[in-house]
Amino acid sequence: MRYRTENEGGVRRVVVTKDLPGRRWIEVLTGADCAVMVCESRAVLTVDDIKAAIGDRCDGVIGQLTEPWGTELFDALRVAGGKVYSNYAVGFDNVRVHEATERGIAVGNTPGVLTETTAEMAVALTFAAARRVGEAERFLRDGSFDGWLPDLFLGKRLWGGTLGIVGAGRIGAEFARMLAPGHSMDVLYSDVVDRPELEAFLAGYSDLVEKSGRRRLVCRRVDGIEELLERSDVVSLHTPLTDETRHLMNGERLARMKPDALLVNTARGPIIDEAALVEHLRANPGFRAGLDVFEDEPALAAGLADMPNVVIVPHIASATDWTREGMATLAACNVAAVLQGHPATRELVAEHFLAGDVPDRAPSILNASELGLALA
Repeated sequence: MRYRTENEGGVRRVVVTKDLPGRRWIEVLTGADCAVMVCESRAVLTVDDIKAAIGDRCDGVIGQLTEPWGTELFDALRVAGGKVYSNYAVGFDNVRVHEATERGIAVGNTPGVLTETTAEMAVALTFAAARRVGEAERFLRDGSFDGWLPDLFLGKRLWGGTLGIVGAGRIGAEFARMLAPGHSMDVLYSDVVDRPELEAFLAGYSDLVEKSGRRRLVCRRVDGIEELLERSDVVSLHTPLTDETRHLMNGERLARMKPDALLVNTARGPIIDEAALVEHLRANPGFRAGLDVFEDEPALAAGLADMPNVVIVPHIASATDWTREGMATLAACNVAAVLQGHPATRELVAEHFLAGDVPDRAPSILNASELGLALA
């Protein structure tokens, strides 16, 4: 593997397993007197690759969601004197946080900068699937378009339908705010808690538009996912990947959805049983899906790429310059703060870290309380 080192004379040593967008993240780490060893290979690093990079002296690591951070890697980091690992992602299903905690290693992530960007991709996939954009573009590019026809690529009208949100946290709620008001859609959401902010937002919108004669929108939490699946025209997945949510969308649940419904996933691939989805797409040509993530990335389930009624993109939901640079900055701030003995942030305002002087705290440490880190 090819590496470059920034600030070679730095007192602390930090390994970064992929080169990251922007320069502020490097400035944050070098400002904390870190020598930064950056892997320039675009290949996914193996556990052995990462252990070799850690070596016998390493204070911290910024790693990727494609890497299995568990016992073996945290053991190697602890033996090398490491104190902190930061995941370059908001999700951390690839990280066994308790294994890090047992070894006294802080674990960071990068919330607060992906919300709107990821929600925008969910909206993009919804429209692309509903209006058959991928199919139509391929048809045009291969020279099959001979002129306008009344029945050419008839799609699904979203206006006045029902939007189902599985996981109405930051991203799921933002997706609902982006899509539902503009298309007069009711919202059903499934979550472990009520989301009164989302309900209040859509109630306030309804108060406004009701005066001009438009109907009020419904927004409510459902007790079980089954009602949501049966009633929704669009189902968008925004739940974390856990043992409980793995294959949440299996063949039985897909069969509960409307035959012309849309399923969108910008969360984690294994939430959907991909083989079952292929069978459902094949059996229900009016059913459509928009996917940014996949069960066994980068591989796709057999037959998925051949399905005309699915829009697929390569895990790019957070791929804007601002977001990816912001993620790098937050990850670097996590590492720099822990290595300098600063507290963790009690309530994150991500923008405070993205420009100007760097706050003397860590943006997001998942196991701060377990490690007894101070909060500020």
